[in-house]
Amino acid sequence: MKQIVPILFLVLTFSCNSQDYKQKARNSANQIAEYVVNAFEDSKGNLWFGTLREGMAMYDGKQLRYFTMADGLPSNRAVGIIENPNGTYWIGTGKGLVKYDGNSFFHFPNKDDASSMISNMFIDSKGIFWVGTWDGVYTFDGKDYKPFPIPLPAVETMINEDTKNWIKEINEDAEGNIWFAQGGYGACKYDGKNFTPVLVKDGLHSNSVTEIEFDKEGNIWFGTRVAEHDNPDPKMRKGKGGINLLTKDSIISFPVITAFNEGDVYEIYIDSSEDVWISTVRDGVYKYDGIEFIHYEVPVSIMKIIENPKGNLWLAGAGGLYRIDPSGKVINVQRSGPWN
Repeated sequence: MKQIVPILFLVLTFSCNSQDYKQKARNSANQIAEYVVNAFEDSKGNLWFGTLREGMAMYDGKQLRYFTMADGLPSNRAVGIIENPNGTYWIGTGKGLVKYDGNSFFHFPNKDDASSMISNMFIDSKGIFWVGTWDGVYTFDGKDYKPFPIPLPAVETMINEDTKNWIKEINEDAEGNIWFAQGGYGACKYDGKNFTPVLVKDGLHSNSVTEIEFDKEGNIWFGTRVAEHDNPDPKMRKGKGGINLLTKDSIISFPVITAFNEGDVYEIYIDSSEDVWISTVRDGVYKYDGIEFIHYEVPVSIMKIIENPKGNLWLAGAGGLYRIDPSGKVINVQRSGPWN
């Protein structure tokens, strides 16, 4: 089911039923995993799905296979995978990077537990391999990690000591600038020499930035999390979080949609048609086609979205794997499918 919501840049009251939102009952034993946190399609058309507890799942067009500690992974926390031009895979795990050549796994731990807790990987246009961890940013040369310290700005919002160094996103804009999303210190742009932070004081909802994406107009989309969720007092766990858009002139928000202003957003994806997809924690998924937001009732929190050549969107979520087909139908893809 989908719902069309017109864009309004006015302060309006809009109910998305987010407070009444309840995840639909699902048979977890049939799901790809309880927590599917990443999705990737390789050069051969294989679909890979990172999970928090069941290793890396791979569907080759015929069958679903799991790669776990029993196969050689150092941890069943496998949060991401990328592919080099030579066909080698790099997997980010809870105990460092793993190289997979199609036959064997080669483990590359970092200095300690926090720095080996991989959160994301990115190879930029210059071929630099960036690694985001729970202990900041590192570059990786295929054998060794090198710390890449980012200056921390002074912020007034709450910082969770356990996740303050968590790098949630690394991305590159059209001009070659590298952007980092940080657990409590906002977003940061690195132009090769200088660091430029983007913070609440600049117009972001929250300094807990989760996602950074760039659209065809050169605008920057930021996903954020409500930092107040970390408050030890349950009565104080309300604040701003959701979506902001940095244009050439200013940072704007979308007050007509409650989930974009008072919730958590962990994924923004721009598809081949340049439509912007935004996942919310409690109000499903929205597509922005440049004119309006279209709402899709996806019953779990989505962590990653990818599109395959057939026009299907694969959604990895906390509660299982989903697919939105070209007609707009939302499908729960379980271990047995449907895959086509």
